[in-house]
Amino acid sequence: MESTSVVNAGEALFRPVRAGNAFEETVERLLQAIRLGVVGAGERLPSERELAERLGVSRVTLREAIRALSDAGYVESRRGRYGGTFVNETLPGPPERSADAAAVDSVVLEDALSLRYVLETGAAEMAAARSLSPADRQHLTGTLAEAAGADLEDYRRKDSRLHLAIAEVTASGSLTTAMADARTKVNQLLDRIPLLQPNLEHSNAQHEAIVDAILAGDAEAARQVMAEHIEGTASLLRAFLA
Repeated sequence: MESTSVVNAGEALFRPVRAGNAFEETVERLLQAIRLGVVGAGERLPSERELAERLGVSRVTLREAIRALSDAGYVESRRGRYGGTFVNETLPGPPERSADAAAVDSVVLEDALSLRYVLETGAAEMAAARSLSPADRQHLTGTLAEAAGADLEDYRRKDSRLHLAIAEVTASGSLTTAMADARTKVNQLLDRIPLLQPNLEHSNAQHEAIVDAILAGDAEAARQVMAEHIEGTASLLRAFLA
């Protein structure tokens, strides 16, 4: 299969919102981009004009959404020649939950895990089946290195960014969008369980195996290793939340 240009996750996330819930969906899209590492810590969001055009909202609505995220501690606005809206270096942690709120409905949990399994194993297989460009390969190895070097505080975002990169190099905008939505739901579940160092070390080793299989063009191995990787995460979520 011939290589085409990589699909950018920002393009998939910053798509037009529905008019009925413009403010709420704008906040959701911006939060997705931040939490999934599409716009990293310390990085600047696209300009207000560009974001408003891409999201299909007014500048007033966009500014209200940015103000809400600023008040919540996710971004800060800077003035001047090199100003704009920047993602904060340290993001707010997940809200504390009562014991009653800690439990997750098993149907909701299994639904999120099933969707993730189908999308991510398929993305890995599809990425490996493509003829990747040098830019695609650099994108994968770069996000892999960032995930491997991430500290505990930033690990989830860097991990999410790597998984989105795999979807991006499939060149399918629809798949990248679906992956971003599914990953957001999974991350909401992951925020309820502790980060375990041994699991992170194992996860990083699996990440490397997945990327190696994709770069080698071994679609079967890429799918198999991704399936094993996702099942490991699923086991932890079931153990803590089910």
